[in-house]
Amino acid sequence: MFLESFAGILLGFTMAFQSWGYMMPHQNPMDTLLLVNKQNKAPVLPVMLMKPSVDPVEEKVSGNIYMRPDAAAALERMFNAAGQEGIKLYALSGFRSYATQKAIYNRKDRSESRISSVAKPGYSEHQTGLAMDFEGESTLGKGLTEAIAASPEGIWVDQHCWEYGFILRYPKGKEHITGYIYEPWHIRFVGTEAAMEIRNLDVTFEEYIRMIRRERIKNLEQEEIVVEQENTGIDLSIHADPDGNGKHGGTSGSGDYGKRGGSTDTGRENVELSDSI
Repeated sequence: MFLESFAGILLGFTMAFQSWGYMMPHQNPMDTLLLVNKQNKAPVLPVMLMKPSVDPVEEKVSGNIYMRPDAAAALERMFNAAGQEGIKLYALSGFRSYATQKAIYNRKDRSESRISSVAKPGYSEHQTGLAMDFEGESTLGKGLTEAIAASPEGIWVDQHCWEYGFILRYPKGKEHITGYIYEPWHIRFVGTEAAMEIRNLDVTFEEYIRMIRRERIKNLEQEEIVVEQENTGIDLSIHADPDGNGKHGGTSGSGDYGKRGGSTDTGRENVELSDSI
C-alpha cells in the first residue's frame, strides 16, 4: 500500500509538469467547486490522488480510477451504500492526465461542434480528479450509452448520488448549457452541500457557479457600502440614479466562486479508458 501510494505521488508530480501550462490563474485547484468546461481549462494536476476501494469494470483498468482523496472517500461510501441495496456499481475512469486526454480526443472527436462527446485536452473534468465514469451490473460491457440512465444502477445513482456529494454533470436537455452530450454515467464530486443545492435548484453546475459568483459580488458590494458608511457617516446603501431608480452605492466587481474549499490528492492511470468527456 505504501509503495503504491508513493508511486502515485511521484507520478502526480510528473503529470503536473506535463500540464503546468494549463493552470488557471483565477481558480483554486483544490476547490471542490472547480469549474472545468469548454471555456475554463483544467488546473495543474492536484498533488495527491488515491485509488478508491471499489471494483473497477475489469482489472486491467484498475489504474484508471484514481481520484482526489475527498472524492475517492465519497465514492467508496456511495458504492457501498448502493451495494447494501442490491445495486452493483463499477468504476471505469477517474483521473486522466493531459497526455491521456489528448490521445482520447485525437482518436475520438476532433470536431469543433457546439455539443461534444469528448473534451479537448486541458479542458476535461477528468484532469481534476473529481470526476468518475461508472457502469452498473446490468449494463456492464455494453459501453457507455444512455441505456445506463434507465438501468437500476443508473436510476439509483441519479436518485442518491447527491447524498454523497456527487452530481450528474451532464444532464439531459442541458446540452446547450454544458456544451456536452447527455452522460448519465459521468458523476462529479462537488461536496454534499453543493450537491444538495444543485439538485434542489435543478440547475447545471455552470448555472450554480454563476449563482455563487453573483452572490459573492453582491456581498462584496455590500461590504464596500458598509466600509464607506463607516468612513463617511452617510448612508450610501441606496441613492437615486439619473433615472430615479434605487441603486447600490457600491461598485460592481468580478467575483471568484472559490467559496468552498476542497482537499488534495495522488494517482496513476492506464491508457485504456472510456471515450467520454
